[in-house]
Amino acid sequence: MKKFLMTLVAIAMATTMNAQWYVGGTVGYNYSKDKNTDIKTHAFMIVPEVGYNLNENWALGVKMGYGYTKVDDAKSNEFVVNPYARYTFVKLDRVNLFVDGGFEYNYVKVAGESANGFGISFKPGVAVNLNEKVSFVAHVGNFGWASAKAKNAKSVQTVDLGLNLAAVDFGVYFNF
Repeated sequence: MKKFLMTLVAIAMATTMNAQWYVGGTVGYNYSKDKNTDIKTHAFMIVPEVGYNLNENWALGVKMGYGYTKVDDAKSNEFVVNPYARYTFVKLDRVNLFVDGGFEYNYVKVAGESANGFGISFKPGVAVNLNEKVSFVAHVGNFGWASAKAKNAKSVQTVDLGLNLAAVDFGVYFNF
């Protein structure tokens, strides 16, 4: 048993010695006010991310986050988990183009009611490597399908197909 455990520890150490881990994520805040209806909207989200570069082109990662939205007096809380595989198809000097393909699970709670959502998506992106340790990353658009369902309600399905500059997210990665 002792030899088996020592072998597992040695394998784990050998795997992580050359590891290319990254951590980062996105944080966002949005405020809007409709002067026709006097409705104010506040939205906040934080989505930390961790990943592992398998080789020069492939990485595996997971995003887990929280979002809060308040529209006048109505408040909602959202939790999201998004494991993904990343394929980098263009590597230039400091710029990489990639696509993240993954599965997403959402749980939203609004005024005592909750809904669950699932989706599959492919999100194109660009990474600008400032140096070996820091990268700025952006996703532009989404190609995917999602479905959400609240208790005692029919499901709502969505299909996204396109590069959408209104749906850009920015993040910072720290590589180690």
